[in-house]
Amino acid sequence: MSEREVLELLRENARYSTADIARMTDLEETEVEAVIEELESAGVVRGYKAVVDWDKLEDETVRAEVELNVELDRETGYGDIAERLARFPQVKALRLVSGDYDFDMEVEGDSIREVSMFVSEKVAPVPEITQTVTHYVMTSYKEQGIELGDGDEDDRLSFSP
Repeated sequence: MSEREVLELLRENARYSTADIARMTDLEETEVEAVIEELESAGVVRGYKAVVDWDKLEDETVRAEVELNVELDRETGYGDIAERLARFPQVKALRLVSGDYDFDMEVEGDSIREVSMFVSEKVAPVPEITQTVTHYVMTSYKEQGIELGDGDEDDRLSFSP
């Protein structure tokens, strides 16, 4: 038995009951409960969330990926900048990445204007941030390992000359 097995099952479906997980891992239900409690207490499991297909809702949520470039000084590190940005409720994810930019930030708002104003008025003025590039999400095909959409096959007509 490993914590990893329990974690993988929770990642697959956080709604599995402890009885379900016990059956799938050949553990006792009390053992599963203890493993989950230990993972939560240690901060390994930080929460449980639903995967939402925003395209299926009437009220639209605007999502954007924002690339951030920063310039560090002697007193400020990546962690300091991340701590400042992560406090904003519009920021849904924030990652330090390798490549052409430093941070990848996922942002949500009720409109393109709201997201744009957030980036221009709250993010861009942070002294260490030297550049922002905002990419609005048009459609999501897969989120957190789950394929979205109606599952229909490609229904375009074939064409051959």
